Amino acid sequence: MKITRVEKGAGVSLLKVLVDEKDYGAAVEKMLHDYKRKANIPGFRPGMVPMGIIKKMYGKGAVAEQSYRVASNSVFEYLQKENIDYIGDVIPAEEQGAFDFDNSTEFEFVFEFGEAPAYDVKLTAKDKVTYHKIKIDKKMHASFLDNYLRRFGRLVDVDKVKKDEALTVTLDNGELRVEDAYVGLISMSDEERKPWIGKKVGYKTTIDLNEMYKTPSQRAAMLHVKEEELKDINPKFELEITKIRQFANPELNEEFFKTAFPEGNVKNAEELDAYIDEQINNETKRESDFLFAGTVREFMLEKAALAMPADFLKRWLFTINEGKFSMEEIEKDFDSFLKIFSWNYIQKQIIAAEKITVTPADAEAEAKEFAAMQFAQYGMPNAPEEMLANFAKSILENKEQNQKIYEKLYEQKVVEYIKSKVKVTEKAVSADDFAALARSL
Repeated sequence: MKITRVEKGAGVSLLKVLVDEKDYGAAVEKMLHDYKRKANIPGFRPGMVPMGIIKKMYGKGAVAEQSYRVASNSVFEYLQKENIDYIGDVIPAEEQGAFDFDNSTEFEFVFEFGEAPAYDVKLTAKDKVTYHKIKIDKKMHASFLDNYLRRFGRLVDVDKVKKDEALTVTLDNGELRVEDAYVGLISMSDEERKPWIGKKVGYKTTIDLNEMYKTPSQRAAMLHVKEEELKDINPKFELEITKIRQFANPELNEEFFKTAFPEGNVKNAEELDAYIDEQINNETKRESDFLFAGTVREFMLEKAALAMPADFLKRWLFTINEGKFSMEEIEKDFDSFLKIFSWNYIQKQIIAAEKITVTPADAEAEAKEFAAMQFAQYGMPNAPEEMLANFAKSILENKEQNQKIYEKLYEQKVVEYIKSKVKVTEKAVSADDFAALARSL
């Protein structure tokens, strides 16, 4: 066997592998004997088919398969022996010639691989990266405060509809009368609320329940009946508003602070404002960390200036996807792919050089945090430890989710390493500017 490396240019090399019968012959013989043992051909007992017939039927395919396998394996052995770092994978080269498996015993296979680009980035305090924080303005503070106070609020009677009040109404169609039916304006769109704005207690109108509520479950709930009973009910009702209630935040008095903060850590309006700002910072930190990771990625891509073999990578993508995507489709999304691919390559270099590791304990803690966020979204902000542990275990047992968690943690550690080596400047920006920065990455 003979292997020759030829530099194709633009970060791509060819490997020409010349194999002959002594390289693949034994494997072909074994393969044909296996065919002979298993062959089921009319006129012959199992295992008794003459080898001449087996070779005629399967010989050409066996030579093609085994010679390619020997050549392919030798390529990876060569790359490892020569300590050649490559990216993507080794693929058949465009320069590959035709084979004559009928008459020849010597074949030249041609493969190509993308050479890993040089990475030589030295980080110092002269390198500057900005960590953007969302500036807390009056509108944001008021919104967070209102959402927090709503947990302790109550419904109070008001004279007329202003926006999203809760209405208690009486419905009557002559056959069915429903008192204390509920109309929740908060769940309606602005357009749907419009006819109710300014109406007072005692207001009467005619409604078609089928037009007012599109789903049977909503209509049944309003009428206090089962869904299957709706078909026998006339949907046109006389409606009268009997009560209008509005959600009111609690008074910031001693009773409220004792209820909301039994530990006594917040005792007045000033301390509540500080507490709300702290909650906003905690809430927006995840967004700031995410944006910072993107900023670090862009900084490192520019600083490393990797000479990636783009044309090879496009051919590689086309080959490994086995025709699922055309070259035109690959071209269309290639810039985005190359950015992610290059960032992953940079991470790989840093992880190896700095011996960065992610332990099973790290992964379990991350999975538990993810589980806690999931439970919180479903109204369980303080899920039991056993429940979190079981959910985290199921996450980590899922191969795809497990991989995502490890990738996330490795990236976090790489970003933290870079952060420790460069000068990081914090900058507060408005929520709109922050969103624009996030979109630009």
